[in-house]
Amino acid sequence: MSGKCQACGQERLVAGEIGLCYQCIKVAPTERLLAPHRRVREALNLPPAPPSGEGISCKLCSNTCSIPEGERGFCGLRENLDGKLHQLAEPGVALAHTYYDPIPTNCCAAWFCPPCQKVAREREVNLAVFFYGCNFDCLFCQNAQHKYLEEAKKITLEEFTKRALRAEVHCVCYFGGSPEPQFPFALKAAAASIEEAQKRGRDLRICWEWNGCGNENLVRQATGLSLASSGTIKFDLKAWDEKLSLALCGVSNRQAFENFTLIARDYLPQANHHLLTATTLLVPGYVDAKEVGRIARFIADLNPRIPYSLLIFHGDFVMADLPITSLEQAIRCYRAVKAAGLEMVNVGNLHLLGLSNMSQFEKLASDHGHTA
Repeated sequence: MSGKCQACGQERLVAGEIGLCYQCIKVAPTERLLAPHRRVREALNLPPAPPSGEGISCKLCSNTCSIPEGERGFCGLRENLDGKLHQLAEPGVALAHTYYDPIPTNCCAAWFCPPCQKVAREREVNLAVFFYGCNFDCLFCQNAQHKYLEEAKKITLEEFTKRALRAEVHCVCYFGGSPEPQFPFALKAAAASIEEAQKRGRDLRICWEWNGCGNENLVRQATGLSLASSGTIKFDLKAWDEKLSLALCGVSNRQAFENFTLIARDYLPQANHHLLTATTLLVPGYVDAKEVGRIARFIADLNPRIPYSLLIFHGDFVMADLPITSLEQAIRCYRAVKAAGLEMVNVGNLHLLGLSNMSQFEKLASDHGHTA
């Protein structure tokens, strides 16, 4: 909503829960940036911050929680009981909701992925895997139901593989939350499904949609599965400025850029398909042309052919007071990304702007000249 920033007193586009404008976030003390996350998470009975100090170490993601006796890790999925790390779901079981999603209904890669476009004509589907729990705490989360762990369904490895191998399933897409907190199950399930599919003489693609802040070795394993199966890995690069990441997501996202670089450097040259892609949500008042321009330059320096999609924002979770991304903001951000040298750029969620396709947006961007 438009209101006064609690720090500078200026009239800005400010999310009420954050209370700070973009400019003041960049100079605010870290504790001030994390305060909204503590409030929100305590109301949901989730740990207010990644635990540190004495305790059992969890290394699935970049939070590297050190979990004290009787407490849980940041994702809420692991607990230190009597000096041992226990999971809410027993080994070989995930807390996840799975469903069959017609391609390309909800596929972030559909705009550039030839297999998806071919499959759409053949009426095949994607097995969508919505994991509960997350290593981030995005205040604008559009899938916030992952935080309600007590409502999560369980699925065994055997049940998962059976669902993945139905004849009409073309690909498996892990998302959530984010897959990182349930990496052990996800990796085992993906490998088992690919192996069984190969025995049956069919292909099965493994795709990931994540925040990208997983353990490097596990990210390598996940990438290997997608590389071998012609799947896609989508990073949600939420912000370039680290303080903005803390304000919006509750944790640093620097590991995402490191893992993105790792995949672009070590795996992309081996791929004969678009293995790697990224998206950024255009949060009004916070994720502007400067932010996405920096992200785009980072990507272009690695490989200008990596697809990048800007997503139109709609208010959700505790940032529901912000408006939809304006057409003017979308155009400014799109131009900044193109100026950075990326060759494949998309704008997603265009229906929120009343547009039906990218051609309409590009025409509007051109018609606006230099006034946007």
